[in-house]
Amino acid sequence: MVVDNEEQNAKFAAVVTPHLGDAYTLARWLTRSRADADDVLQEACIRALKALEQHSGTSSRAWVLAIVRNTAYTWLNGKRASPLVGIDDLTERDRLQVDRGGEQANAAVDPEYEMIARAGVKELEILIAGLPSEFRETIVLRDVQGLGYREIAEVTGSPVGTVMSRLARARQRLIAALKESNS
Repeated sequence: MVVDNEEQNAKFAAVVTPHLGDAYTLARWLTRSRADADDVLQEACIRALKALEQHSGTSSRAWVLAIVRNTAYTWLNGKRASPLVGIDDLTERDRLQVDRGGEQANAAVDPEYEMIARAGVKELEILIAGLPSEFRETIVLRDVQGLGYREIAEVTGSPVGTVMSRLARARQRLIAALKESNS
């Protein structure tokens, strides 16, 4: 099926463009570099444009973030990113989100979540950067991006139970590290 450019541009604007901010944030967290995140996002947009006809109309956000995630891991496998994130790589928006602990209006309040939310931005950035990639991506998708468990499962290609387990383990590691650094 041949789609004219105007129709394709309109669909791209409706499906992909609203999620570019979240896509960039995820790419930056996964690549640990603004420059690499820019490259990943550009490549992900190209992939999304090529695959636009395959989008089923379900969660556009999850679909876009899945493309960004896959593009980032392909990029990282080819490039081998540095092991630490520079604190200066955070945008002001990211700093505010991390400072708020990624709180969403409907986020359940629990002691673990509050402890993580109270951590200093720089400290939290370093601790999250030190998490293994599967924990880091899960906590970023949930607590920074605000995705639900099913959306994270769609983005990562993992069962919902695995997402829940990874999130719990990521938070446990952050809390243990916070307690250790406050000792």
